[in-house]
Amino acid sequence: MEMQSNQPPGYHGVQEPYGYPQYPPGPGFPGAPGQPPPVAQSFPGTCSALPVQGQPNAPVGAMWMPAPAVPLNCPPGLEYLSQIDQILVHQQIELLEIITGIETCNKYELKNALEQRIYFAVEENDCCTLNCCGPSRPFTMKIIDNLGQPVIELIRPLRCSSCCCPCCLQEIEVHAPPGTPVGYIKQNWDLCLPKFSIQNEAQQDMLKIVGPCIPCRCCADVNFEVMSNNEKNVVGRISKQWTGFMREAFTDADNFGIQFPVDLDVKMKAVMIGACFLIDFMFFEHSK
Repeated sequence: MEMQSNQPPGYHGVQEPYGYPQYPPGPGFPGAPGQPPPVAQSFPGTCSALPVQGQPNAPVGAMWMPAPAVPLNCPPGLEYLSQIDQILVHQQIELLEIITGIETCNKYELKNALEQRIYFAVEENDCCTLNCCGPSRPFTMKIIDNLGQPVIELIRPLRCSSCCCPCCLQEIEVHAPPGTPVGYIKQNWDLCLPKFSIQNEAQQDMLKIVGPCIPCRCCADVNFEVMSNNEKNVVGRISKQWTGFMREAFTDADNFGIQFPVDLDVKMKAVMIGACFLIDFMFFEHSK
């Protein structure tokens, strides 16, 4: 007499390898019968594969922010930004870079105030550009969500690193999702202060960023104020956070905080993330 099996059709008793993410069988779960297994994605030019929740290369103990409901007219993946008013940006320390002095691709964790990861960002670049162009290098930055899907793409062209040349200032183009421009960050020429314009997809000025005269301060945070278009009201802030003498002296792994109104358009929040990375490369990225 043939025994009746309780396993779903198509199940052959194959055991997944150690470390493979375990999901309950059923429709809609990756790895369930008829569903493709989850794969850690990587992109050409990146230094390593991007960590995906449940994958062996994700940091131990990494907690991802639960996905909220998607608001109307919200680009896919930006719904995480709709319910928060601040982002913590933590650059990862690269041991190879510390030991050898060879520049490597930057990687960042983006978290909410509860230390839950919202996104993971990784720079795409080649070895020659990394080590020949230094902090002024052009790059493409991929920002992915907890499923490993790219939701924001930052594109920085090669520009002049000196403010004495007002015709070739720094800028970053922000796409969300990749291929769809949602805004720009453009440096404004000024003799004394670092200034930037935050623009929408039509390249219209929406907000301004004004930094300190000397964007370097020992044992203290460095604040870049996000202001209204007329520069009369402060609406947010991008802060480079002091991480301690040893880390500041021997690495270029920086921590930032981004503050903005919770009801700010999610596209402008994404552009402010791009502004944070531009500020990092312009003022705090340096060879050790």
